[in-house]
Amino acid sequence: MHAEHFDQQAATWDDDPDKVRRARDVAEAVATAVPLTGRERMLEYGAGTGLVSQALQDRVGPVTLADTLAGMRSVMEGKVAAGVLPRDARVVSLDVEMQQVPQERFDLIVGSLVLHHVQQLDAALAALADLLTPGGHLCIADLDSEDGSFHQHDFDGHHGFDRVALAADLEAVGLTDVRVEDCTTIEKDGGTYRVFLATARRALADTGPSTEPVGEVAPGSPGEPSGAGR
Repeated sequence: MHAEHFDQQAATWDDDPDKVRRARDVAEAVATAVPLTGRERMLEYGAGTGLVSQALQDRVGPVTLADTLAGMRSVMEGKVAAGVLPRDARVVSLDVEMQQVPQERFDLIVGSLVLHHVQQLDAALAALADLLTPGGHLCIADLDSEDGSFHQHDFDGHHGFDRVALAADLEAVGLTDVRVEDCTTIEKDGGTYRVFLATARRALADTGPSTEPVGEVAPGSPGEPSGAGR
């Protein structure tokens, strides 16, 4: 699944009501899981057209939207200019796998259906954790492990994630209060793929990677391969 595929779809991305609905589901799950005050400096990583930020904008503070694809950034810049996204929102190119983490830190980082495209998972999670302020929250929405049917060809990322393993990965980069819960679903080519929301917090005083047991995984959630997509 090449970047050109998403760039070509950027202009009509929001025309799909399922994508809009899914972004709202993710935003609601984030708002339920994180005690938002309306002042959080938020980064949406792999933001696409910024649909999750649109749904959260009235419940957070300053918003930064990051995507590596020029087509997606162009759509977001148009939304900022039109007032669909906050007028003071920033649109940036950021790839935590390939470049140094910027100096700025955020109280809330949200990524929706982007993690399974990441090649160097450990490095990406460590970089995202480093971008958090002490006490800040990381929220990752992605798909449960699946058999490869979601991306039927030309895909070299992750076929979803095992929830228990991902929780352990988040704790391994020093995050705490890890939870993984059901979030929403994706209907595609006659199949239903489950999307989880993983939330974790950077400790107020960092003490290095946790040695405690893996964080909570919601009862009934698959701990073995079961759903992956942007």
